[in-house]
Amino acid sequence: MIGPEGEQLGILATPDAFRKAQDMGYDLVEVAPTSQPPVCRIMDYGKYKYELSKKEHQSRRHQKSTQVKEIKLRPRTDKHDLEIKIRQIKGFLAEGNKTKVTVTFRGREMANQEMGRAMMNTVIEQLADSGTVEYAPRMEGRSLIMIVAPKS
Repeated sequence: MIGPEGEQLGILATPDAFRKAQDMGYDLVEVAPTSQPPVCRIMDYGKYKYELSKKEHQSRRHQKSTQVKEIKLRPRTDKHDLEIKIRQIKGFLAEGNKTKVTVTFRGREMANQEMGRAMMNTVIEQLADSGTVEYAPRMEGRSLIMIVAPKS
């Protein structure tokens, strides 16, 4: 058994250990139930749980969350408009966000999927210095989708 300040109190029977913890105004917590004999500690369990939650909250506060931004294109998007979209993607990558690039096909455009693939290749070439392709361009329904992640 371990005391509230971390000192060794020796081996005690369970009822004696429980009574000793109650006399001190603390709780008896089993720390290592598989060891022989099981190790228990006298502590304020409520305070212990509170400190654990505070530590977890602090670690979560300093975490950086990444978002997935999305840029939508069409197979007939003009060259200048494409350059603007690429500039937006570079901005997203600079902020540390992943970007999902989607080329949507409508009607007869499905017959000319190579136009969309050529557009995706242009995007990949333009973003070679600021991002890496995490999910290569693939058709999902009527859309050609790829995900670009920032370079680490």
